[in-house]
Amino acid sequence: MPPSRRRPGDTSRPTPRDLPTVVRYDSERRAVIARRVRRGELRRVRRGRYVVPAPGDAGRGPALRREAGVLALAAAVAESLRTDYWFSHETAALLHGLAVYRLSDRVHVTHAWKPPAPAGRDDRLVRHPIRLPERDRTVVDARPVTTLERTTIDCARWLPGVQALVVADSALRAGADLAVVREVLAEASGRPGVRQARRVVELADVRAESPGESVVRWYLDEAGIDAPRLAVEVQTWRGQAWIDLGWPELRVGIEFDGAVKYSGGEYGDPRERLLAEKRRHDALTEAGWILLRLTWQDLADPDRLIRRVRRALADAGRRRRPGSAARS
Repeated sequence: MPPSRRRPGDTSRPTPRDLPTVVRYDSERRAVIARRVRRGELRRVRRGRYVVPAPGDAGRGPALRREAGVLALAAAVAESLRTDYWFSHETAALLHGLAVYRLSDRVHVTHAWKPPAPAGRDDRLVRHPIRLPERDRTVVDARPVTTLERTTIDCARWLPGVQALVVADSALRAGADLAVVREVLAEASGRPGVRQARRVVELADVRAESPGESVVRWYLDEAGIDAPRLAVEVQTWRGQAWIDLGWPELRVGIEFDGAVKYSGGEYGDPRERLLAEKRRHDALTEAGWILLRLTWQDLADPDRLIRRVRRALADAGRRRRPGSAARS
């Protein structure tokens, strides 16, 4: 991000996730496969299906390792199924390249028939026997998946709300048509999860730039706090700045900070980034703003987060009362 943070519309389309290469078991190559497994060149993910691990998999964090595991299982499933199917729910979100939060280790597929439950079945494969309309089908990198709009509603109905909002915000940034999202939602009327899905769609916003912002907004809504505005423009003596979330009438803002932007790479020298952020923060506070800076660690304790927000809003409200400056 630039020092001013961002402007509305500064969004980029997600990059679809790649599926790893799958190697099928072959009795004639049993010794070769076993040797490659021992060397770490292959990993078994499903009966008779192995994948080639991507370079650097071992050094990834827990979330990325979980994603890699789901993609490996999806690749194995794609090599196993013999009837028409579409990856759906969280798996479709992942393949579209959408943001996901607290991803499960299961793969979801939707198809028009309900298969028998054989002994020894893989519980990590979740089948949804639904006749999927043509409108809700698409292809991503030659893989059959549900559309962005259908994926949004499937996730909104079945995932916990906070996870569903992360997907919905990301889908809108990726170009999901909100009118079609609402059409798919209307067709699901009376089915399980629709009440939550309506709430998720109502909260979803294309301006939410990161999963962290989506998580914060869900917790605020659950606590009954008035919804903040997104991408709030502020004029400071240093020029124009943008705050992730805020209540302009009270001059209270929330900024979600991921550690990545201070770690170099595409964001430049981390020391310069930190200095630029300090200057920006100083300019905003001098303009009368109370800023709460949040990280992923803060989101692990929603109750404490809400207490901090309520305290900041209360402090801002007292500050705006007539005579409050004189009393202080």
